[in-house]
Amino acid sequence: MEDNLTVKRIKAVFFDLDGTLLHYLPTSGEVMLQYLRGNGFCIPEEDRIRAEHWVHFYFAHSPEIQEDDKKFGEDTKGFWGNFTRRRLIALGIPCDQADGLAPQVADYMSETYKPQIQVPEDARLLLELLKESGYVLGMVSNRENDYREEMQKLNLDCYFRFFLAGGEVNSFKPDARIFEHALGLAGMSAQETMYIGDNYFADIVGSRRAGLTPVLYDPIRLFPEADCAVLRSFAELPELLD
Repeated sequence: MEDNLTVKRIKAVFFDLDGTLLHYLPTSGEVMLQYLRGNGFCIPEEDRIRAEHWVHFYFAHSPEIQEDDKKFGEDTKGFWGNFTRRRLIALGIPCDQADGLAPQVADYMSETYKPQIQVPEDARLLLELLKESGYVLGMVSNRENDYREEMQKLNLDCYFRFFLAGGEVNSFKPDARIFEHALGLAGMSAQETMYIGDNYFADIVGSRRAGLTPVLYDPIRLFPEADCAVLRSFAELPELLD
């Protein structure tokens, strides 16, 4: 964590959901990489990291995902097959080879990728501490639909004043409007609000555009040169708020 980026006067803390408070283990990247290496593909570490950066960028409401959403509509299999092709290319596999390989890899992932969903224990401890300390807590996600029922099942609903999905307001991170809508729900100004998320391209870029204090949750050091405060664990957050 960057000691010189300590922030003051924060009254509200908003969180991203997937990849931040919800972890999917193992990750899809780990499973795909294991499959490819098991089938004789040599994927250097620098290619793996580049591909992970691409995945984060893609799901930051990138032009590519908007194009794919329009192209495939409700054709879920087509969408994920095309995503797999894009991901293989990001891993350094030539386009023509990725074209032929993508259906096989997509079918494998569809059939075998069944991750466990976990909420980090230090996240629950932090949420309890923040609530007891009087911070207003909110959740801002790029999901399409309301997810309050899922949060209730995970016993996370008791901590938050609101849950906001991008699809509910037709605005997705890094668009500033979704954050502005969240500020309205919280009754807070941007200057007194912090946003924590794991996707630099969506969470940091977007929250900064809206004037919030951005904090990157990056326990695996995917973005070592991030130009913002960085958390390796949730236990580090209280010193940012001192």
